[in-house]
Amino acid sequence: MGTPIAVRKAAAVVLSSALLLSLTACGSSTASDGIAELGTDIPAMAFNEAAAAQLPDSIKAAKVLTVAIPTNEPPTQFYKEGTREMTGSNPDIARLIGQALGVKVDIKVTNFDSIIPGMAAGRYDMTVASMTPTENRMKVLDFVDYLQMGNSIAVPVGNPGAITEEAALCGKKVGLLIGSYQLTANVPAANEKCLAEGKEPIQDSEFQDTRQAISALTSGRLDAVLADSPILDFAAKANPAIEISSQYDFTPVGVGLPIESGLVKAVSTAMVDIVKSDSYQLVLKKYGLDGSAIADPRVNFAQ
Repeated sequence: MGTPIAVRKAAAVVLSSALLLSLTACGSSTASDGIAELGTDIPAMAFNEAAAAQLPDSIKAAKVLTVAIPTNEPPTQFYKEGTREMTGSNPDIARLIGQALGVKVDIKVTNFDSIIPGMAAGRYDMTVASMTPTENRMKVLDFVDYLQMGNSIAVPVGNPGAITEEAALCGKKVGLLIGSYQLTANVPAANEKCLAEGKEPIQDSEFQDTRQAISALTSGRLDAVLADSPILDFAAKANPAIEISSQYDFTPVGVGLPIESGLVKAVSTAMVDIVKSDSYQLVLKKYGLDGSAIADPRVNFAQ
């Protein structure tokens, strides 16, 4: 998914099916002071003077971080019902970073596969997009770990294809998100094993969001969907026609920052305090992601 150009730059765990259906994946931008949107139950993150001092001069002057967030994928990011305001674990983590650095957060909603090219074009300062640090992505981005998540395999209820592990996907029709770690890393590795064992490779179909992939699954066009565990777990709770047959490969995801932006020192310093804070724990709990917390926000640790 990367472009080799360097630059400067839920609610409760289970939301109702009606809310899930109301989340439309349209582009938008929402300016934010990073405080009100967290809700009254989430304390504001304390200002980190040492981290703020490490900000590039351009960000100090603008006092704004422009943050790319992908389109609707609850509970990690989605529009509040009836609004164009983004909520979810990723926007809220971005707001905690903004608070720690003493800057406003301006969220720009875009397709996942457009984030790295958008950074190369100077449109975004940062992304909080459940992006897995890989060696390829690290050619153009710095990464600071902020939580961990794994893969889930969603299948029709009853699991008619008996898909209980990644190895069982050989020869199956599998839905994946465009530009995802599953598509760019998991599937190529799985296909090597499939072919080595004399089996057919995975028949992958690419989708812009999980909702589209699940629609293809429930209509019989796919045998399975492979995506981030929080997203598919949420979808399975809201849709009785699907179930989760396997979860595996839990690894950290990172805040992405253009290499030449100079932001990595400020964000990594802020993140050390954030992962120790009540604010961080309460954000994850708010979206049912308590088990995704990390204690060590590593910098540029490729998966």
